[in-house]
Amino acid sequence: MGKLQEFEITFTNNKVVYNPGESISGTVRIKTSHSLQFKAIKVNCVGSCGISSKLNDASWMLEEKYLSSTLSVADKGTLSAGEHSFPFQFLIPASVPTSFEGPFGKVLYKIRAFIDTPRFSKDYKTQRPFYLLNVLNLNELPDIEQPSCALTTKKFNYLLVKTGTLMLKACSDLRGYTPGQVIKLSTEIHNKSGKDTGYVMASLIQRVSYKTKRPVFDLRPIAEVEGAGVKAGKHAEWREQIIVPPLPQSGLTGCSLIDIEYFIQVSLKSPEAVVTLPIYIGNIAVNLTPSIPHPIAQGAPMPAMPSLSPAPVVPSAPPAEDHLVGALGAGGVDSEEIPTKSHSQQDPSGVPISMSPSAFGQASGPGAPQPTQFSDGSAPLFCLSTGATIPFFTDSNTTPVPTSCPLILPPEYSTWEYPHEPPPTYEESCSSNNSSFNSSMR
Repeated sequence: MGKLQEFEITFTNNKVVYNPGESISGTVRIKTSHSLQFKAIKVNCVGSCGISSKLNDASWMLEEKYLSSTLSVADKGTLSAGEHSFPFQFLIPASVPTSFEGPFGKVLYKIRAFIDTPRFSKDYKTQRPFYLLNVLNLNELPDIEQPSCALTTKKFNYLLVKTGTLMLKACSDLRGYTPGQVIKLSTEIHNKSGKDTGYVMASLIQRVSYKTKRPVFDLRPIAEVEGAGVKAGKHAEWREQIIVPPLPQSGLTGCSLIDIEYFIQVSLKSPEAVVTLPIYIGNIAVNLTPSIPHPIAQGAPMPAMPSLSPAPVVPSAPPAEDHLVGALGAGGVDSEEIPTKSHSQQDPSGVPISMSPSAFGQASGPGAPQPTQFSDGSAPLFCLSTGATIPFFTDSNTTPVPTSCPLILPPEYSTWEYPHEPPPTYEESCSSNNSSFNSSMR
């Protein structure tokens, strides 16, 4: 740097995650070995979104700006040798979108500092990113506490001359979740045929839309659960859970170039049948205590529910087939429970995550999200993209098997040196006879 030994930006209280409407403040620190003449020292606060139709391309096809403000912290003069500090403060607009980074576009915010020097001298500049969280309160969305259900029927031919009918119904316990919460998924399959079905699959899918001239849709499975098939003439039930990993919120309110949607897709292999359950991912959890319904804030845009899926979506059954729903589990049909074969969740980086409760101070409460914490200090304190996720442990006794997706499987305890035995079940842990905790307290 020549005369310049240090040129950096620090934020007040080392805070790097902000909410719309807040003020961001900090200091520009400069250390010189010799005197340095300058025309001006300026600090700039900028925020923008850029998208492209090419993967990881920094040359944006379309761009929109959310804020751009410049402050002159020092006019023409000379910096003597030594250390100098220049404070700054900017007001963040109330309508800016949450920070986001995807393969085809980004929503970025940063503070930049410049030292303009006289003619023929070298100019200096530095920058530091900060991150915006525009909180999505799920309680402001209609019917968010209601289950999301879908039903489809499938008629198919097998053995060339025989015909069978299959009914697939799936429900989630809510229509909105926050990172760290558990999606409780229940599936019913009524196989009214003489042929066994293939495996059943449930996936939590993220769809990000980049609105270029020819829109780009980035579809990726976040978590995937696989269950066994259903035997001929059987009515089967499958109950599973998916942990919601750190994910950006639905909708990306305030951004007109990028839209984020989530849905749960339950599909059956052979015969092929699919149902789709749109859900929201937010920052403030659904309040399930009895209360007066929360009205939608006037003027507040509501994220669009997913309208497309990677596979054809069969709509819920029409009223004429309502009697089929009641037939599920009806008397005279053998019923069974579907075992889970594998349960995996995506981790593209392979880096385990740790949680930092302080990064989401304003999204407090029982459902407050826990952000992804990185150790190098340069990365955000909350999830900007799909982020790293944690594997889920199923209660099923079925041995996990690999699936077609490059996802993480639960650890195989039998290969561990310690413990030599699988961990106890919840009931065993709570039992007064088996609990080591209770024994130690005696």
